[in-house]
Amino acid sequence: MPVNENAAPGRVGDVRRRNLSLVLDSIARTGDAKPSRAQLAAATGLTKAAVSSLVAELVESGLVSEVGLYRDGERGRPGQGLELSPRRGVVGMEINVDYLAVGLVDLGGNLRFTTTVESHNRGLKPGEVMAKLAELAGEAKGAAAAGDIAILGGGLAVPGLVDEARSVVLSAPNLHWEHEQLNVDALLGDVPLGVRLSNEANSAALGELWYGAGQPDFLYVSGEVGVGGGVIIGSELYTGPGGSAGELGHIVVHPEGSGCSCGGVGCLETFAGQEAVFEAAGIAPGPLSGRTAALLAALADKEPRAVKAVDDAGKYLGVALASSARLMDIEAVVLGGHFAELAEWLRPAVLASVERHAPGLVRPEDLKVSGLKHAGTLLGAAGQVIRSVIASPLGLVVTDRTA
Repeated sequence: MPVNENAAPGRVGDVRRRNLSLVLDSIARTGDAKPSRAQLAAATGLTKAAVSSLVAELVESGLVSEVGLYRDGERGRPGQGLELSPRRGVVGMEINVDYLAVGLVDLGGNLRFTTTVESHNRGLKPGEVMAKLAELAGEAKGAAAAGDIAILGGGLAVPGLVDEARSVVLSAPNLHWEHEQLNVDALLGDVPLGVRLSNEANSAALGELWYGAGQPDFLYVSGEVGVGGGVIIGSELYTGPGGSAGELGHIVVHPEGSGCSCGGVGCLETFAGQEAVFEAAGIAPGPLSGRTAALLAALADKEPRAVKAVDDAGKYLGVALASSARLMDIEAVVLGGHFAELAEWLRPAVLASVERHAPGLVRPEDLKVSGLKHAGTLLGAAGQVIRSVIASPLGLVVTDRTA
């Protein structure tokens, strides 16, 4: 809601911050509609004069751009549309077990540049991996410079539990990292908002919320070498008191199963993780892209071993989802990562398993496949920084108006 513009002088900074955020958020919520100043005044409850002043600050600071001319009605002067600036961006970055990825995302959520390279990161020291990632981040910076995009900050996602405030990876079993301090600020150099560390599955879930299906309640399932989960409730990420909610890959689905990287036995990850599926399907070790292509080809040819491997992965994933649905009362599920790539063959087995173990809790239409695929993590990692700009833009606003 709008803040009283006649607030006490000592609180003028708070008033400006909240009203700037209100205007930015209203522009962000309209998506491609590109609202006029008059429409923003109606949407926010602020006066037209206040909105005009706030928009002027945001435009001058480069956070908002004016686009086109159109009429709100038959009378009056044409209004200019407004959008979050395509000339400001955030770099999303991801470290995973067998690849590194980087993407440049503008404030409107458009992926302007992306690159992924295969990299065997398991067991490597964090400094070695971060040095490789910094090279990729340099490519994103080059793309930003070529597109006249100023980088405001970055987001880095890793497959493990993190302490965001201290930029520490608390536990990433598949990387063999425990309590590792990351020098995240070295990735992009001197940028206004620095680099924010996050969990890979949580970032992918947020990417899906903001730039994908956009429904308010769902469980996002991230399939990589490990299996992760992100819980979205009421359009907010739920991480639990200790930040570890959503660890779907370590739900026990077979008490007598094999050992897991987490130290447990019978975890979902040992049946449905990428490496487990490749091994069960008889796909020879090699580069990730080649193994994925071989698996998809084997499935297309209905090779029994490949079909059974994916069928088993779907069965055990269904067991985990049935338990999760009963525990959390979340009806919708979104499959991402390699689960999205395997969805044509995986989805029937998942549905059959869920229906067997939790009849009626997850309808077929509520088991969705992410259209973002692997880009969701980059979009979510960057999107968290973009949302912080929308929530508190005052530090990036360079003018000195008081409206």
